[in-house]
Amino acid sequence: MVSKKLKMLLLPAILLFTFYCNAQKKLQSKTISVDTASFQNSAHHWYDIFDKSNVINAKPNQPRYKSTEIISIADNILLYQKDNGGWPKNYDMLAILTPAQKDSLLKVKNILNTTFDNSTTYSQIACLANIYSTTKLERFKAAVLRGIDYILSAQYKNGGWPQYYPLEKNYSKEITFNDDNITGIMTLFKDIKENKSEYSFVDEMMRKKVMLSFEKGLQCILKTQINDAGKPTAWCQQYDEVTLQPAWARAFEPPSICNAESSGVVLLLMSIEHPSKSIIAAVENAVVWFNQSKIYNTKVKTIPAPDTTYRYRYSRTDKIVVNDSSAPTIWTRYYELKTHRPLFCNRDSKVVYSLAEVDRERRDGYGWYTYEPQKVLNKYPSWHKKWAPGNN
Repeated sequence: MVSKKLKMLLLPAILLFTFYCNAQKKLQSKTISVDTASFQNSAHHWYDIFDKSNVINAKPNQPRYKSTEIISIADNILLYQKDNGGWPKNYDMLAILTPAQKDSLLKVKNILNTTFDNSTTYSQIACLANIYSTTKLERFKAAVLRGIDYILSAQYKNGGWPQYYPLEKNYSKEITFNDDNITGIMTLFKDIKENKSEYSFVDEMMRKKVMLSFEKGLQCILKTQINDAGKPTAWCQQYDEVTLQPAWARAFEPPSICNAESSGVVLLLMSIEHPSKSIIAAVENAVVWFNQSKIYNTKVKTIPAPDTTYRYRYSRTDKIVVNDSSAPTIWTRYYELKTHRPLFCNRDSKVVYSLAEVDRERRDGYGWYTYEPQKVLNKYPSWHKKWAPGNN
């Protein structure tokens, strides 16, 4: 028999447990879901691209959580978070892991291969913040705050961010716009700065740090807009972290004007309320560049090709460029500095000037053409009318 005194002592714990169970039932009955689209890039790499450095690899037919299983997804995300508050790339946050896979992740919490590449870290933070706003489970809030601290510690004094932090001894230490590295961070910090509801738990001291970091990042963006012969254009994928000059990234990613990543940069600048004259000028000049660099009557077709296994990936297709008078406007990802010629590149770092000259492994395995600038041009008229109506 349990004594009356013991029952009184246990009552708070029983009530808390009952409250927790009822809360979970309510969450499940509401079928709340979370947006996991930002995790797809890393998930694709986990399933489709060979990387022996992964701590765990996908099992055949590995099951995945539904987007409505928000607590399971959030706890999964916590498994991957490292001791410094960041996350490694190229795993599926929605994969239902085996006990052995979970154990492997727990054992390497101190290995700090943390990064922003492939939409990593800032996406996990945003997802956890959304889930915390619904569940109010403290472990998710704590993980968000640790993640924000990690991003703040990774920022260079000049306002840029590397691809990996702690820094590695390769191109990843450069200031990285590639794959929305900086724009992803800046969008997250903009939401925190503007006190969006899902970040209402961030205290004033941390919010001020985020605001300062955002302004430093903004100044870095404005400083790195490429100026060719006195005319600002757009941005490179990566910059030397000291000189702020366009730099090589991977062997097939030369210093160039990169229209794909630049589009995200301009959309970020256009989202800022009451933009300064410097921001307005940066947007206006980028729009001029996007119009000047348009390519017409061109379509990229994916065609069947013999199944081939390469060092990093498996390919079943190839890509060709065809002339098509009905094709929408398109842009190449890269334009040569100074000459502004569309350019391409192989893994041997040899620059070429047509997709046909690129080896099949890269031709089929990389985004050499883009429609991204059209998103800027579509938004530009209303932005221009609101913030720069006097500009011609």
